[in-house]
Amino acid sequence: MEHLIASYRKLLSETPTEFHRYMFDRINWRNRLLGIVGPRGIGKTTMMLQYIKEHLNPNETLYVTADDFYFSTHRLIDLADEFSKMGGKYLFIDEIHKHQEWARELKLIYDYHAELQIVFSGSSVLDITKGTTADLSRRAIVNHMQGLSWREYLQMFHHINLPVFTLDDILQQRVQLPEGFRPLPLFREYLHRGYYPFASDDDYGQRLLGTINKTLEVDIPQYAEMNAAMARKMKRLLVIISESVPFKPNMSTLGQVLGISRNNVADYLLFMEEAGLIAQLRDATGGIRGLGKVNKVYLDNTNLAYILGNTATDIGNIRESFFLNQMRVNHDVIVSPVSDFLIDDITFEVGGHKKGKKQIADITNSYVVKDDIEYAFGNIIPLWTFGLNY
Repeated sequence: MEHLIASYRKLLSETPTEFHRYMFDRINWRNRLLGIVGPRGIGKTTMMLQYIKEHLNPNETLYVTADDFYFSTHRLIDLADEFSKMGGKYLFIDEIHKHQEWARELKLIYDYHAELQIVFSGSSVLDITKGTTADLSRRAIVNHMQGLSWREYLQMFHHINLPVFTLDDILQQRVQLPEGFRPLPLFREYLHRGYYPFASDDDYGQRLLGTINKTLEVDIPQYAEMNAAMARKMKRLLVIISESVPFKPNMSTLGQVLGISRNNVADYLLFMEEAGLIAQLRDATGGIRGLGKVNKVYLDNTNLAYILGNTATDIGNIRESFFLNQMRVNHDVIVSPVSDFLIDDITFEVGGHKKGKKQIADITNSYVVKDDIEYAFGNIIPLWTFGLNY
């Protein structure tokens, strides 16, 4: 226990508090059993430590990571028992999916220690979802988190503070920028390397590739009880997607190429979607587990598109990926039967600065979303403004 406390205090002292992720103020931190899930590397650990540092008594709080050597000989319930006897009130458990019996033990801690508030996080959406739907669904409040918006990127790396603009604000042209600020150069920078909080690292590309590999080789196989051969096929599927996006999946053809059944292809795509590697655009609402037919498959964010697509990266795909990635946080985004995207009853056609209105000319409540322009006019809206909605 002394080792855990020492590690926690060191991490707490080193945690910066100048910048908060968008989820910081959205989460109800008072829930007795609270989960924070999302892809690897998006800042969940820092956010938890920030909350402890700014809002809790550190002497009544303990932060641990479930892959600590301590847990090779101790259970989570053992830790909770000892921490409670020491007068502890707030227990934060990071990377909880790395502890084999995490779901069962969290249930026991919740049931046996009413005096404890537990916050847990997991880099793999898959394991957390599996566990909470089994034993914890009536107990845990789970919050899903994604990478940096363009607004957050501007604040974190360039100290440009902008408010959140709703979709209505954007469409009604209420977006205002600091005087003299030209958005397009930093927008291009964000598209290449701005989605993850480690964007300023010199080895950003290598770190991102490492994140992709760990997700494919560790997180998903662990969740799906998949052997190494199947994991390699899933990796090959991601390569196929990265070379073809936006990708209209033919499950039978993909199954033949990979040597698996069409049902397995659909499962692999869902695994990768939940793990934050791809995004599937459906023809009906319902979020990540929607029942609508998959119409297109994108890489999850533009940074993945550039790192995996290399010189073959298509700018049209980048624009559509950005729009889908940013808008899905607050809205159900589905395919439009006549254009690119539909949000509620609003149609969006996404393209470059030469994009015309012909495709949506006869559609009421429709907008052309253009890249490479700074200002909105009429029903033409700059693409970068949609990165300000969270």
